[in-house]
Amino acid sequence: MTELAEWDSFYLIVGTAAGALIGLQFVVMTLLATMPLRNRADAGAAFGTPTVVHFGTVLFLSALMRAPWQSVTAAAVMWGVLGSIAIVYAVIVCRRMINQTSYDPEFEDWLFHACLPLIAYATLILTALFAGSYGRIALFGVGFSVLLLLFVGIHNSWDAVTWHIFVVQPKMEAELAAEEPGDQSAAAEDQTS
Repeated sequence: MTELAEWDSFYLIVGTAAGALIGLQFVVMTLLATMPLRNRADAGAAFGTPTVVHFGTVLFLSALMRAPWQSVTAAAVMWGVLGSIAIVYAVIVCRRMINQTSYDPEFEDWLFHACLPLIAYATLILTALFAGSYGRIALFGVGFSVLLLLFVGIHNSWDAVTWHIFVVQPKMEAELAAEEPGDQSAAAEDQTS
């Protein structure tokens, strides 16, 4: 189908970027895992895992859109189902953001971790509904969703890394520095006894 064929380069570029960013996200999370963080699992489920899911969605959509479909309608069913599942997941992420106790989300967090992904996934559902009648326009909607999720993932990855570097690590270093004098005085007491 010529309409989908015109998007090949777009999805090749976006899919490659998403795949590379998924790998980079895993490298960063592995490096951050070496830091002894207390009570951060709930924050990871609310802020870290969804980023990988968004990148994975971009990668999946890029592969889906490069498949040799006979019509836009067949692909639309797939991206509509994906959008529906992802909406449910995005609502779960919102609930996790509310319930986690490691971090108090600010406006920017709600925008990039909740609102924008919901918009991207809702756009997938809407474009799937109208793809049969407005196939060309629907493809632009899918392209919008893919780019939005890619940029949300990039923002959220950067935000997580900078939070760990500029907030968590200095707190940990301060806690370690505060513990050292107490440890030394306890050791000195043991030696005098």
